[in-house]
Amino acid sequence: MEERIQGRRKRGKRLITFIGMIISLSVSLSACGIKDEESLNLFREKAGLLKEQALADWVQTELGISPAGEVGNAVFLSVCDTARRASVFTGTGGTLEEAWENASARAEKRVGAGELKPVWVKADVVYLSETIPAAELEESVKNARQEFFRYGVAMDPQWEMAFLEAELNGAKVFDYENGGIDLEYLNHYLEEGNRKPIENLPDTCTVFRCIGWLCDEESAVYELSGSGLTYGCRKEETVDKECAEEMILHASAFLADQVQEDGSFCYGIYPRFDKEIDNYNMIRHASAIWSLICRYRMTGDEELAAVIERSITYMLEQVIYDEEGNAFLYEEKDDEIKLGGCGMAVIALTEYMDAFQNENYLDVCRALGNGILSLLDQKTGIYYHVLNGDFSRKEEFRTVYYDGEATFALCRLYGLTREKEWIFAARNAVDHFIRADYTQYKDHWVAYAMNEITKYVRNDADYYVFALKNAQANLDEIAGAETTYHTYLELLMATFELYDRMIESGASVDGFDLEKFLETIYARADYMRTGYFYPEFAMYMQNPQRIAGTFMVRHDGYRVRIDDVQHNIGGYYLYAANYEKLEAYGMLKNVR
Repeated sequence: MEERIQGRRKRGKRLITFIGMIISLSVSLSACGIKDEESLNLFREKAGLLKEQALADWVQTELGISPAGEVGNAVFLSVCDTARRASVFTGTGGTLEEAWENASARAEKRVGAGELKPVWVKADVVYLSETIPAAELEESVKNARQEFFRYGVAMDPQWEMAFLEAELNGAKVFDYENGGIDLEYLNHYLEEGNRKPIENLPDTCTVFRCIGWLCDEESAVYELSGSGLTYGCRKEETVDKECAEEMILHASAFLADQVQEDGSFCYGIYPRFDKEIDNYNMIRHASAIWSLICRYRMTGDEELAAVIERSITYMLEQVIYDEEGNAFLYEEKDDEIKLGGCGMAVIALTEYMDAFQNENYLDVCRALGNGILSLLDQKTGIYYHVLNGDFSRKEEFRTVYYDGEATFALCRLYGLTREKEWIFAARNAVDHFIRADYTQYKDHWVAYAMNEITKYVRNDADYYVFALKNAQANLDEIAGAETTYHTYLELLMATFELYDRMIESGASVDGFDLEKFLETIYARADYMRTGYFYPEFAMYMQNPQRIAGTFMVRHDGYRVRIDDVQHNIGGYYLYAANYEKLEAYGMLKNVR
């Protein structure tokens, strides 16, 4: 599988390398009136594959007689060369066949003129529509979660100004703050596609939904969901180990590509307009290293080893020491030391030493561990969270995540060294988690810490009860979450590993709803794919090739940040690693 994915990546890199030449050639062909027969033939081939699906009998039955109102039927064909936002061509007609041919003719004109390379081609067929007042659209958009209004909009009866949901959200045309359509962003989008801007928004419009299919660079066709929260995302018969591993390898390759010469990462991107995020965070740097190591465990790629070491070197350059020799990860931009940063640095370094079977960073790990201990009240189990750069105290509490990160790090140190001070301190912290009922926070880091500490402390029933409750008490909220909320799968999978060890050891797990737990794991693994930049999502961003095959946060402007990618990789990595056991416990029993 790795060879197949690497092959795809090499083809992608060749595409990026030659894209400038291709676009220049396309412009020249267009100017000379010469047809690009190769692209035209490729488009016709892909459109033909899509047409077989879109015009199938069951689709026409689903659509009914006139799903697009006055214009009869409506078809959208999106064509993307991966270097720029997809061009979308609309066709309408009295029959679905006629609508298809009209959309295809428009697309062929641009492709044949050498203006577009049909790397990805997507077909959308309207199956539901309703004409409503503009005021109703405004209210509906305003009440929707950010980027979650999932209807296309036609602004004229002829559907000459009709836009897919993916276009409107991808170009920030929906105004979620004020409601409705943002005319400025709409006109920017029109001008970007060499279309005439409009002066005013109409008093009425038609909202609609589509059934869609995507034909990728290898001419494979995927059916897309036409309803619900998974709208527009490809369907998978089963989200199995191979499916998870493919996403992990693509996304971790994206992370590796973000490592710069000095070892820092390109921190993040808002892909709708290809805008980089400037707000570096060393905690997230450390956690991203962890994901690169996951990739190394899967591939054994020695070139990646050098990238990992470069990113570690950058992190260690930010480590500072106090007069007692305690080490801390320093955040220069804020002149701060964060408990969570010290914890994540230890986690990254211990993970590295385990994967590469060396002790290269043992001394600095111990010093960082001592830094964590200096922030822990051993009597209460409560951590102090933030210091100033001069080691003076700044902020007693900032985020609950720091507690789990620090405790997980102490457990990892004990696993590496078997030095009792680390596990003693971790137990004090966990005892506080139990007393203060940290299950209320739905914290994945607490789940990681509990999974780790119970590898070494096996005789404390309270730890197991608390760890299982951390998942079970939150299953309803996790299962029903509208966003991909990537840390939930990590919480579930860390808990599953602990549960599995309990079963193997013969421990009692009375009262634990295993069936619901497994159903929730699968539901999250499936739904989190809507936060993965498949071509059907990436093609509507400004620079698709840059972010295709990585993870994003839809409700924050499709944000792609190194920690977003890391958390998704972390959850799917544990899911893939435990997939056979999940199956054996009956995870797929109720999966359709």
